[in-house]
Amino acid sequence: MLLFDLDGTLIDSNGIWEDIDLSFLSRRGLVPTEEYAHTVGHSIFPMAAAFTRDYYHLDMTPEAIMAEWMAGARTAYAQVEMKPGALDFLDRCRARGEAMALVTACVPELCRTALARHGLEGFFTDVIFAQELGLEKRDPAVFRLTAERLGAAPGDCTLYEDAPHNCTAAQTAGMKVIGVYDRFYDKYRAQMRRSCDGYIDSFLELL
Repeated sequence: MLLFDLDGTLIDSNGIWEDIDLSFLSRRGLVPTEEYAHTVGHSIFPMAAAFTRDYYHLDMTPEAIMAEWMAGARTAYAQVEMKPGALDFLDRCRARGEAMALVTACVPELCRTALARHGLEGFFTDVIFAQELGLEKRDPAVFRLTAERLGAAPGDCTLYEDAPHNCTAAQTAGMKVIGVYDRFYDKYRAQMRRSCDGYIDSFLELL
């Protein structure tokens, strides 16, 4: 069973969230710190919103923060591009009869928008949303639950993922992990080359 992350792995979307965060904070005279960017970048949507409120002591509910973020994200996800070689690699895997599923921290609405834009709905037997599980993807339980839902042993699953902490979580759950380069995690590149079962700078390498 092949598992794929979405943001930063199949689609080039991590920069969208950098822009949304910067715009959201700048409107309030705030700037993103490294701690803030790291925490929000590894959190599911509701937890990221709650953290943002508490971190910057905002007089807003998490729901209001999420609504403002979504206003900008909807347009961006309707235009987001796939990572180089990703679509061709999925095509090749489907042609070989590989079973594929998506496991993502993306907001379900935005995920479905991106999948529809590129005609990807039919590629995956299932889409597992960390947000619907109520867990962050850096929690190994996400990957254990994913394997259980798919009726597969973790050891029979290979995950393609760009986020280093998610890679570690999947390996802890017993999965094989192929790290995928994204500039958002550039400083972790050498670490991921050492720790992942495989590592690619681009899906073009696999074609």
